[in-house]
Amino acid sequence: MTHHRTPLVAPPRASLPPMPGWLVQELRSDHAGETGAVMIYRGILAVSRDAGVRDFASRHRATEQGHLDMLEALLPPARRSRLLPIWKVAGFLTGALPALFGPRAVHVTIDAVESFVDHHYQQQLDRLDAEGIHPEIRALLAQCQAEEVEHRDEARDLHGGAPGVLLRAWGWIVGAGSAAAVMAAKRI
Repeated sequence: MTHHRTPLVAPPRASLPPMPGWLVQELRSDHAGETGAVMIYRGILAVSRDAGVRDFASRHRATEQGHLDMLEALLPPARRSRLLPIWKVAGFLTGALPALFGPRAVHVTIDAVESFVDHHYQQQLDRLDAEGIHPEIRALLAQCQAEEVEHRDEARDLHGGAPGVLLRAWGWIVGAGSAAAVMAAKRI
């Protein structure tokens, strides 16, 4: 179960010191990823009629929307990915397709996505720590990461062990797609 946390609130952009280019790129990829995450859960909710899956998706969609709202407060529109329409469609399909195959496919998908996201946020936290900059942004990203790990762990508990070959292959595709999307979102 996801624990109740304090809502994420970004400090006003004007109060922050200038961000290095690498951090802007990372936040752009985070914004694109959280946009995709909201759409994954919308895709699941559009297809699944399973009450447990719908509850899971509704709760996690609300958390992802909180992450997205915080990132929108941090990152001005001109600095967001210009590929957002693609991320929205890809996210929706990443949720809707496994929902056609049932709860286990949904949970394996979320496990794969959130495993990638955990590592992605950790790389950002490590660099912020190494450079000793933007502790307020670091704290927000650390909270996002903790909530994503909760999503991953809940999904992992629900999918019931090692998936078969097809679900493992799907999980690999989802992870590889997430990595490719991050690379593109950092640049475009």
